[in-house]
Amino acid sequence: MACIIDKFSDDESDLELSTSTLDALKSFYAERDARAEQFAKLQAEAEERHALNVKLSMDAFTEDWNESQFWYSDETATFLAKQLLAGATPTTSIAVVSAPSVFVQLKNLLNSDAYKDKPKPKLTLLEHDNRFAVFADEFVFYDFAQPLKLPSHLKGAFDRVIVDPPFLSEDCQTKAALTVRWMLKSEEKGEKPRIIACTGERMETLVTEKLYKSYGLRTTTFEPKHARGLSNEFYCYANFEVKPEEGAGAETPEGKGWTLRELGWKEKEGAATAAAA
Repeated sequence: MACIIDKFSDDESDLELSTSTLDALKSFYAERDARAEQFAKLQAEAEERHALNVKLSMDAFTEDWNESQFWYSDETATFLAKQLLAGATPTTSIAVVSAPSVFVQLKNLLNSDAYKDKPKPKLTLLEHDNRFAVFADEFVFYDFAQPLKLPSHLKGAFDRVIVDPPFLSEDCQTKAALTVRWMLKSEEKGEKPRIIACTGERMETLVTEKLYKSYGLRTTTFEPKHARGLSNEFYCYANFEVKPEEGAGAETPEGKGWTLRELGWKEKEGAATAAAA
């Protein structure tokens, strides 16, 4: 033991951190403090907007494309939120899985004059991005890689779910679907829970003929739009139809509503086009 002590005492520089290590530590602590400051700012802004009845905005949450974050346009997010709220009661529970822009519009709608005297369902956001923890008890951290690592009280607790898996892979889609099925309530009086799934066109067969087949999901005629555009063709899948809203503009999502396409609709349309030619 004595010789070890002598060794260190002879070369005190061994006990000192290198300049590069110190710089790395400073950078780490600076980033940590910046994240804490940003979280506090977002939380204060969310609370202030709610108190003043001011609309929340996704502008406060910058997209991180490395995390596969692509927010919907306000028009798309609002339209989807309306479908989750349609016919809701105070006992209705709505889960939003990896679609925070829809959750924000749900909050805005329920805080608006149009919904002032309407029932207020329970909302829950499942999201990987901890910035959305500003929504306190309505936020649940979610990692699709661990689809059932969730609070036990969420099992079988939801009447309506919207899900937008972050990645266009069979693994991600399958695990997200496992989460959705785990959270949904059982069918009651012949009425299935409402499900909306928004994801890429190339996931169509997997979504409609495998993952959600028992729930009757089909490709809808509604085309979701993203605020900053998206190169991948994107579809909306659901197990219910939406009638056009009276008085809404004919070219708006509300004015169009959506219908459910038949399985194999692309092939049928392609055959019809070929026959007409």
